[in-house]
Amino acid sequence: MQVKEVLLLLTDHWADWEASYAIAEINSSEKYSVKTISVDNIPKTSIGGLRAEIDYTIKQFNRFDSLAMLILPGGFSWGEHSYQEVADFIEKIHEAGVPIAAICGATIFLAKHGFLDHTKHTGDEYDYFMEQLKGQDYKGQTNFVSTQLVADNGFITANETSALEFAREIFHVLDLDTGDEIDAWYEKFKHGMMR
Repeated sequence: MQVKEVLLLLTDHWADWEASYAIAEINSSEKYSVKTISVDNIPKTSIGGLRAEIDYTIKQFNRFDSLAMLILPGGFSWGEHSYQEVADFIEKIHEAGVPIAAICGATIFLAKHGFLDHTKHTGDEYDYFMEQLKGQDYKGQTNFVSTQLVADNGFITANETSALEFAREIFHVLDLDTGDEIDAWYEKFKHGMMR
């Protein structure tokens, strides 16, 4: 069985908790291996102070046939940099039919670069989302849905309070387990083991 890769795209001050549930379970599977990717090979430090080594730079990576998904956690850098090279990379991945999952600030990045203009999506609160996109060529206002998570057109988008919903949808897309087992996992972590 070919092990497929799931890429976690890291920026400076990435939000470590937003993808933590997802990558822990994915990396425990025999079907997938989580690898980090960034614009350069300099280790990236999360908001929580975790220092992550980089497995690939965007310029190095070209094995789209072995790629199962790209995950973009939120973080402070999305609003501070344009990251055109990241946008170009996402375009290639989307054209290859590989799912892309973004949460929190990464959803605003996708919107800034036009990926969500014709795709149902969500992000942090509507007013905040629109404020962050003021002056940008964003045409997706009518496609914004005020909810925890939206999956449409090859994109998963979630707001900053949706780490569990984000992970659950990623697991479903990757067929990580049966639907019932994934939903049972979500119920346990969402509502607690002891009730």
